[in-house]
Amino acid sequence: MTTLDPTTPSPLSAEALAAARQPQRVRHTLHMRRVQVTQVERITPHLIRIALGGEALAGFTSPGFDDHAKLIFPDPQTGQLTLPVVREDGKIDWGDAAQRPNARDYTPRHFDAQSQTLTIDFALHEAGPATAWAERAKPGDELGVGGPRGSFLIPTEYDWHLLVGDDTALPAIWRRLQELPASATALVIAEVDSPEDRVELPSAAQVEIVWAYRQNGSANALLDALRAQTFPAGDCYAWVACESLAAKAVREHLVTERQANPRWVRASGYWRKGSAATHETHE
Repeated sequence: MTTLDPTTPSPLSAEALAAARQPQRVRHTLHMRRVQVTQVERITPHLIRIALGGEALAGFTSPGFDDHAKLIFPDPQTGQLTLPVVREDGKIDWGDAAQRPNARDYTPRHFDAQSQTLTIDFALHEAGPATAWAERAKPGDELGVGGPRGSFLIPTEYDWHLLVGDDTALPAIWRRLQELPASATALVIAEVDSPEDRVELPSAAQVEIVWAYRQNGSANALLDALRAQTFPAGDCYAWVACESLAAKAVREHLVTERQANPRWVRASGYWRKGSAATHETHE
C-alpha cells in the first residue's frame, strides 16, 4: 500500500485542462454472442471468475473501464440458451415475455482479443439467476453476451482519482487502476464481506486501498470508511458504484460535505436491495 502524496496542480491552462478532462461517449454496434465457459475459478469465498470463449467473440470491444455487457442465462430447467434478436433499429427483441430469458448487466473484467477470451467476475450474495448459474458453471456450458452497447470514457488528467465501490464494482476498479499512468494518484475504498474477500488491485499509479467489511455490522461501511479519509490536494474525479441507496449517499457526501465538483462525480447503483436487475445513475 502506497501513502498518497499531495499532488502538484496541473501546469495546463484552464482551457486546455477542461478540454483534456472532457469525457467521451462512444457507441458500439450491438451484437448478441453465444459463448462457452472455458475455465471457472473461485477467487474468494464470494467471488467466482469465469472465462468465456468462442468464435462469436471476434470483434468484441470494451474500451470503457465501467462498461456493461448483458449476460443472458440458459433456462434453469431445460438448460437451453435462447438469445434475443437485435432488430435493424438496434433495439432488442426479447420475444415472448413468458419465455424471456434471465439477463443481468456485468462489467467485462478483461478481454484477450488474441485468444478470444472474455473474463467475468461474479460476486456471490443474494440468490438469483446469475449467482445460481455461476455456482454451477463448468467448462462447456453456454452463455449469451450482448454488448456493450456503449462506453463512457473518463480521461485520467486529474490531480487524483477516487474509486468507491462494493464487490460488484471490483472489476471496474481493477480496470481503472490498470489504465492509470504511473504519474497518477488514486484512493480506493472497497467494501467486501471479510478480509478473506480482498483481491489484488495492481496499478502503475500511486494507490492507497482502504477495505471496508460488512461483517463488522455497519450498514454504511463504505460511507463510514470514506468519511474517515483525508483527501489529497488538487482536483479529483470520483467514481462510485455499489448498492443504489449507498451510492446516492456517497455522492451526497462528496458533493455537499467535501465540496466535490458535481460534474466530476459519477455515481451508479449497480444493484438495489429488494429489486432484481436494476442499474441506476445518480446525478
